[in-house]
Amino acid sequence: MDTVSRKEGTLTMQFSWVQFVICHLSFVINPQDALRTDQKQFPGRRLISLCAGLRNIAILILLLGSALAPVSSRAEESSSPVGLWKTEDAQIEIFQVDGKLSGKIATLDKEYTSDGIEKTDISNPDPTKRRRPLIGLVFMSGFTPQAPGRWEHGTIYDPKTGNTYASTLEYAGGDTLRVRGYIGISMLGRTVVWTKVKE
Repeated sequence: MDTVSRKEGTLTMQFSWVQFVICHLSFVINPQDALRTDQKQFPGRRLISLCAGLRNIAILILLLGSALAPVSSRAEESSSPVGLWKTEDAQIEIFQVDGKLSGKIATLDKEYTSDGIEKTDISNPDPTKRRRPLIGLVFMSGFTPQAPGRWEHGTIYDPKTGNTYASTLEYAGGDTLRVRGYIGISMLGRTVVWTKVKE
């Protein structure tokens, strides 16, 4: 009799476990019906069912987060000034290095002097740099993101005068970029507006 009882007990436990698994699988498909079944067949299992439901919700949130991540990434890219910009006499390419923005002269409206000589950095205070071509010259660097749409702590070199200024960038995601250069205090400076080059 003991042997038979043990076998019956084992079969009962196995059957109950199968019912438990089936119930919780149905919870994923129809949580309300499964919860009612769980309460009838397995008193005291309500907390476990609720935990399973919360787990499913957490998985759903993770999946939604993964789906929305590319959208967020595209939004960040659209608010970055990386690309080509038109000034009064050149096109500037802004690029990113190690999280900071830099810029170089991509093209000039007039690449040569009136004598047909390629324009170089003739106003540079360092005589050894006066023969380097202006096209390709990295003349702005170090711009660090400080707030959405604002970069600070940059420097900008003016090839026309040979002067270097502290500088900030402001970009709100449109077709214009505000570039401010100054010496010492930002209030005592000058702001120019560059226009985005359409691809």
